[in-house]
Amino acid sequence: MKKLLMPFLLMLVLVLSACGGGETNEKSNQEKKEDTPETITYQSENGAVEVPANPERVIVLSSFAGNVMALDVNMVGVDAWSKMNPRFEKLKDVEEVTDENLEKIIELNPDLIIGLSNIKNVDKLKEIAPTVTFTYGKLGYLEQHLEIGKVLNKEKEAQDWIDNFKADSKAAGEEIKAKIGPDATVSVIENFDKELYVFGDNWARGTEILYQEMGLNMPEKVKEAALEPGYYAISPEVLSEYAGDYVVFSKNAEGDTSFQQTETYKNIPAVKNNRVFEVNAKEFYFNDPLTLEYQLEFFKKSFLEQ
Repeated sequence: MKKLLMPFLLMLVLVLSACGGGETNEKSNQEKKEDTPETITYQSENGAVEVPANPERVIVLSSFAGNVMALDVNMVGVDAWSKMNPRFEKLKDVEEVTDENLEKIIELNPDLIIGLSNIKNVDKLKEIAPTVTFTYGKLGYLEQHLEIGKVLNKEKEAQDWIDNFKADSKAAGEEIKAKIGPDATVSVIENFDKELYVFGDNWARGTEILYQEMGLNMPEKVKEAALEPGYYAISPEVLSEYAGDYVVFSKNAEGDTSFQQTETYKNIPAVKNNRVFEVNAKEFYFNDPLTLEYQLEFFKKSFLEQ
């Protein structure tokens, strides 16, 4: 009888242990779930905003699509400028939206909306989903990415990227200065419609990398005209006065590029010395992590492998 009873008792103990363990695991999982907040409070420039702790359906109405992609957060809607970037292939199936198309935004059922402070219908957007806006240029470009990281509850990931990027940019800058010389100057220009622009050190197009991180020199004329406002419109006839020893040309192929055929342009030293580096403007417009990584690789290749 004892021989028959022992296996039964052993089996009963195992079953009870399993049940007890299951209850413990279930309780532990429940506690973890309760400990994980559904929302966090982000201190925006306009005050505290309750945002999802784990956003899954983000709409970006201006500028920051690359920041959100770099932090691996799903987007359901983006602005037209981001959609036209050839390097943002991940956005091909994401809806294009504007701040005026509220019906489409409602249909997309966002759990978070991010945009610039000058977007329209902010009050109405706030009724659809938590909305966070930023004033362009109020923060440094790396600070801006960190703030996007805070909004998305991914501050650590954002900071890690910043630290790595700064180290990579500094190292590349030292190599470039060693090759082109410590006194060489670099200009960044862009054609848009029939206008031609030069840029300061904080208006994307790679300017943050060249001037802030690498410490390359800006021509005095550019410094006087574009450093404070960020950009400055010039005529092609005076481009030679703003052109550095090296020129990065953010080129809009559909814009007016006829100035490149003129003798005035062809006689600019940077042009004659084959020191003009052309890039697709649509790939250079922004200063998000994905664009910055591309710009950095472009600069390393252009300056070091010429």
